[in-house]
Formats: sequence, structure tokens, C-alpha cells
Amino acid sequence: MLRKILPAFGLFILAHNAQAQTVVYMTTPDSEAKAKTPAPQKTAPKLIIAISVDQLSADLFAEYRGQFTGGFAKLQQGAVFPSGYQSHASTATCPGHATILTGTHPGRAGIIGNNWMDLGAARDDKRIYCAEDENVPGSAYRKYTVSDVHLKTATLGGRMKKANPAARVISLSTKDRAAVMMGGHVVDELWWLGKNGYESYTGRKMPKAVQRATHNAKQQIAAGSSALKLPEFCKSHSRAVAVGPKKHVGNGRFARAAKDATSWKASPASDKVIFTMAGEIVKDMKLGKGAATDLIAIGASATDYIGHKYGTSGSEMCINLMMLDQTMGVFFDDLDAAGIDYAAVLTADHGGHDLPERLNQQAISDAERLKKSATPKAIGSAIAKQMKLPANPLHSFGLGDVWIDKNLNDRTRKQVLKKALAAYRAHSMVAAAFSKSEIAKTKIPNGPPDEWSLIERVRASFHADLSGDIYVALKPRITPIIDGSNGYVATHGSIWNYDRRVPILFYRPGMARFEQPLPVKTVDIAPTLAAMIGLKLADGEMDGRCLDLDAGAGNSCE
Repeated sequence: MLRKILPAFGLFILAHNAQAQTVVYMTTPDSEAKAKTPAPQKTAPKLIIAISVDQLSADLFAEYRGQFTGGFAKLQQGAVFPSGYQSHASTATCPGHATILTGTHPGRAGIIGNNWMDLGAARDDKRIYCAEDENVPGSAYRKYTVSDVHLKTATLGGRMKKANPAARVISLSTKDRAAVMMGGHVVDELWWLGKNGYESYTGRKMPKAVQRATHNAKQQIAAGSSALKLPEFCKSHSRAVAVGPKKHVGNGRFARAAKDATSWKASPASDKVIFTMAGEIVKDMKLGKGAATDLIAIGASATDYIGHKYGTSGSEMCINLMMLDQTMGVFFDDLDAAGIDYAAVLTADHGGHDLPERLNQQAISDAERLKKSATPKAIGSAIAKQMKLPANPLHSFGLGDVWIDKNLNDRTRKQVLKKALAAYRAHSMVAAAFSKSEIAKTKIPNGPPDEWSLIERVRASFHADLSGDIYVALKPRITPIIDGSNGYVATHGSIWNYDRRVPILFYRPGMARFEQPLPVKTVDIAPTLAAMIGLKLADGEMDGRCLDLDAGAGNSCE
């Protein structure tokens, strides 16, 4: 296990046993809190750490940043970009993670969403998962083989290994799609949480650190947990909100029954296991101690699971972020104690939106749940009835991309397209609906992402061979979950800035602290890190640009 070193700014210790999780606060005198300032760095770091906190919106970061004393506080001593953008429309886990270390928009990367429809797929199941190989015999949407086959662009780690095969590349996450999209095609270790513990591609030997993580996760899931202590700051966030007649969220503290793996993933405990595993892999593999720069990508998924299950503004999210801050603090303290020359970046794959019931209590009256009349099922069924078609001609995972049945003749398909566009555009919950041809004709913008039009945002997620025949954007604050009966009460995925805006933090010991409030993009991260390690990129290889950091960070965009 990692050594727990008392940070100068205080420690928030999480102690586990079979029955309970106890939270203890400790502080240190001001005299002990004065740490030596590391000297500015003039050479490339020996280890790159890329952290994605799933569903950490810029709004959440802004709300909590003053309360952090651990890992988030350390990262804020570097370069802070509070208005980062996942600039595209498809604000979901897979496309968002793909942007971070490829430096390319989702459309170019071939990752248009978490899922899409391939109506021409050879298998009967036409639903495609972003991190699967659907050509594996016997595969189906819910029985898939994890693969990087759909990622069309190289990651920073792959480029590093191509430039110097001695570089080691590691990618870890609770979610397979997060690990795959940040790891890319050429990795030394890539692990995600499966049904029976942490898993990887077939034939890979499980390192001891991953074995320990699997053991720890299984023990915690089997034991369950009593309620966690509510930190003082979180008390004002603890208020029950009704979602339907039988469900309440907002005042939970992560009590969970034995063997409840779903609730374990949606708790701070799952991220703690990921960071502990990451720290042990750094130690066991001696990352940052070799001849070449190494890279480790860490996907912290609990914030997303919590946002979906409980929303973004209750006690659940507050406890989670406070504990994640301390979990990361321990991780960074161990790196510092080991004398590793590292540079870190933290961002998110997308933002998130709170549940409409809580927003309504806060006098946000236009927040509401999707009406069934706006769904592709309802609109497609009405078109089928009008045109006397044998079945619903529209296929979709909800909204966003909508595909028209390929078995229809060209004339009928055009009629369906015309009727569907008219129906969506006339619906009171829809902000815009674009045809595939309209999107394809739109130029991908290069200007500030906060100024992009709706169709420009869609264009950045568009792939000619994969995207739907129609893209549907709901109006702001419409939650595309009708009743929350599937276990989710809130979500993301919209075209609006609350789902697009994420923080971007760069840190390297010795760099001067500064903050840039102007908008930047997550596709800027990879070229910035490339400049930091002296990795040359040809013009146009990435969609992002190098961000000038303080000279102490060791990066030069020249």
C-alpha cells in the first residue's frame, strides 16, 4: 500500500474496515505548513500524469475549489484554466476522453458518442459501443469485446512510444471506455473494472498492484458500508429532493448493503482504489525513473456515477469531491516523497446538469424532464402511421444522433427525413434539428469555443460514415430522462455549456501559479504536453494548440 504522508495543508483520512468508513480531520501548525518551493524545471519531466475526473464540470470546480486542501489544492498552484471546453456537441464519456490525449475532436477521432447505430453492421444487433470490436464472432451490444478499434487517431502515449520505445504508457479507470480512449493503441498496461475485478485485453498478465486493487475492491463490495461522516461544509448541501413518489436523493452518505457493486462504484471508495493502484504501479514499475518520459492516465469515474444517481448538488457530490481531493493529495504526496520529476494535468470528459426537481426548488422554472412526445419512438411512430410504414423508421439511443432505416428506398427516406426534421423543429422541447447534409457542409470552427454556433458544435462530433441522418438538440435544462426509473436521475450529453465546460489544470513542481480565464479546449492538452516533453508534431496532426505555461513548467510552444 502507498505510504500516507501528512500534507502541510492538512489531511482527510479515510479508514476502511469491514463494517464502516470513518472520516477524520487533522491539521498542522502554520510553521509546519511552509513547504520549500521546488526550483523551476528546465528539462522534460520524467513522468506525465493525465487525470480525468468524469463529469467534473467547470461549475462544480468553481463551487468547491476554495474548499480543497489536498490534490486539487496542489494542482491549483500551477496553471489554472477554469473555462476549458469539450467544445463538441456529444458531451459523453467516450468522445470526451478521446479528446484529452489525442488532441483531436471526436469526429476526427471516430468516437462520435458512447454508442451509435450501424444499420449496415453484419451482426443482428446494430447498436455499437465505442470501445468494442463488433466484428468479434458472437459479440453483441451488451456482450462485447473491449477494443480500441474505433479510435482513429493516435494518443500522446502512442506518439511517445513511437519516438522512444523505452517510454512506458499506462492507462487505468473504472470504465473501460475511459481507459481505452486515454491509453490508445500502444500501451504497456491498461486496466478497467469488470464483473470479476479489474480486467484487460486477453492474454495480459495482471500486475501485483492490479491484483491488490481487485482484492480490495471485492472486499469493500462484499462488506458494504455504513454512512460516511458529513463534513461541515457539506451540511448545507444535504437536503432530500423527491424524484417521483418513491425516490429521494440529496441527503445520502454512501451507506450501502453488502455485495452492492453498483453503489460501490457510485461512491468515493472506487476512486480511492484507482489512485492507490496507480500509485503502486508507479512504484512497482519505477515510472519516472527510466531513460525516457513515461505516461500514466487515470480515469476517476465516481463523480459521474454519483452525478447520474444523485445529481450534482446534494450531500453525495459534496462528500465525494472532498474525499477525492484528499485521495489525490495522498497520491501526489507519495510522488513528491519518491523524488519523481513529474508534470500533471487534470480535466474532465464532460460537465453535467443537476436534476430538474432540485433546480425547480431553486426557482429555475424551465428545468424539466423530457416528454415522451419528443422521443424518436413517438416521432417515428407518428411518421410511420402517416406514411403507412410497417415499422418505426427512426433509430436512436434517445436523442442526439438519429438514423433513418436503410431498408427504405431513397424516395421514402427523403420523405421521412423531411417529416422528422419538421416534427423535431416544431416540438416545444427542441432547440434545433440538423440534417446530415447540413452538418457536413459546415466548416469545423477554429475560434473561441464559447462562440461556436450549435451546428458548429455538432460538426466537431460529426463523422460522415458513423453519424446519424439527423442531429437533435434539446433546449437548455431539458433532462432526457423521463422518470428516473432506470436508476439515473440526472445526466449530461447536451450541446449546452454546462455540459461542455470543464476545468483544465496543469501542474509541475517549481512552476509559477497563474490563471487564464479565457476559454481553451481539451484538445489543447495533448499538444501542450507534447511541447513539454519536446515531442515534435507536424502541422495539422492535432486539432488543438499548445498552451503557453509558465517557464518553470518546462514547456515551450515555439
